[in-house]
Amino acid sequence: MVTWGVPARPLLVIGVLATCGLAVSLMQTLVVPLLPRYPELLHTTPATVTWLVTATLVAGAVAAPLLGRLADMYGKRRMLLVALGLVTIGSALGAVAPDVGTLIVARTLQGTSLAVVPLGISVMRDVLPPDRIGAGIALMSSSLGIGGAIGLPLTGLVAQNASWRWLFGSAAVLAVVLITLLLRLVPESVHRSGGRFDLPGGLGLAAALVCLLLAISKGAEWGWTSPLVLGLFAGSLALFAAWGAWEWRVRAPLVDLRVSARPAVLWTNVASVLTGFSMFAGFLVTTQVLQAPAATGYGFGLSLVAAGLALLPVGAAMTIFSPVSARLSRARGARTTVLLGLVLLFAGNAAQAALPHSLPLVMGATTVTATGAALAYSAIPLIIMDAVPPGETASANSLNALMRMLGTSSCSAVVAALSAALVTRVDGHVLPSAGAYTAIFAAAAGAAVVAALVVRVAVGKRSADVEVLEEERVAA
Repeated sequence: MVTWGVPARPLLVIGVLATCGLAVSLMQTLVVPLLPRYPELLHTTPATVTWLVTATLVAGAVAAPLLGRLADMYGKRRMLLVALGLVTIGSALGAVAPDVGTLIVARTLQGTSLAVVPLGISVMRDVLPPDRIGAGIALMSSSLGIGGAIGLPLTGLVAQNASWRWLFGSAAVLAVVLITLLLRLVPESVHRSGGRFDLPGGLGLAAALVCLLLAISKGAEWGWTSPLVLGLFAGSLALFAAWGAWEWRVRAPLVDLRVSARPAVLWTNVASVLTGFSMFAGFLVTTQVLQAPAATGYGFGLSLVAAGLALLPVGAAMTIFSPVSARLSRARGARTTVLLGLVLLFAGNAAQAALPHSLPLVMGATTVTATGAALAYSAIPLIIMDAVPPGETASANSLNALMRMLGTSSCSAVVAALSAALVTRVDGHVLPSAGAYTAIFAAAAGAAVVAALVVRVAVGKRSADVEVLEEERVAA
């Protein structure tokens, strides 16, 4: 029998929560294979179709910190169920969507799935035995990359052989199954901070994030120097400044900036942005390189499904090295694991920047990148959770997940800008040039180097004493 806060079957708890993380990745890749075909299928424009991705990104960025704070207050499993409930509704709506507007609403609801991973990590810290926490968190952290590696070929295969509506219907069924398993196998955490929800802080953060992410994700399409994009950037700066001033003064803030300003938390979040940038370049660009015509001088001319299958070793590497990360963190500390991961991220991206003409070499470099991502992503939450009080783990993890999301969003913007600026013509088609991809991978390698310097210099070997943090929070 499961006792409150102590699961009788920790391996089942880890399995259920990690599967929730895999489901998040599937939600993100759900529409990617069909983006070129959606204008015809839904009788709309390519510009409108891009909102199927943008809406999910923005919704996830807003949902993660809000649900994280509510989880600390009212229960982490409870908010995990809320997120999966919204995903179920969104998936079911997408399966029957009559037009692109309805499908965008469905994708917005699916975007709340991005809060699932930080919430799952926080549940693990509270309900698992101490000897299982590291391995569980490592697997949960890596589940996004594992799911991304298997999601593209899987969704591509379905898209080629069945109606796109089956993708959304299957996602709804999966979410219902996960809700059932959570209710039966995963106990609720006993750690709750209580208090009142900071509604002005929530609205302010949501508005600032919407402005920032719209500017980043749509800058290439609308023009980086257009009044709209510049206005969104200016608006986000003003809103973040006002939000920070409010959070510093309010008695029960949405995000405790005093805790977030601690070096172990602040600099880890900075490194997370750079790590997200470095990791996402390979995941985003390698598929494009594999599918590009051989006439480009760098492409391999593979189909979408074949390209996805070529990247299956990425998922295998992340699955294998997530438990390795946990053992290494126990033996040498989480900071050492993050540094090793960043070294591998640099090596993999640097190798990709040379645009090797051998498919095995591309697969090998991508697998090295995936191994680095598994090590770094698995250990980063350990640094965060060692530096915050138990009653704030969900909001702290959600903020860290948001930082990684800002890194991946920035990477997408850089990829879009370089792909549009550096082009070549092949058989009458305009495609990114070899120089564009070299620049993208070089930028990703550089981000890994800067992240490693930040972790090495600014993140101490030991995190701040949690009891001191709690005393300071109460005194404030």
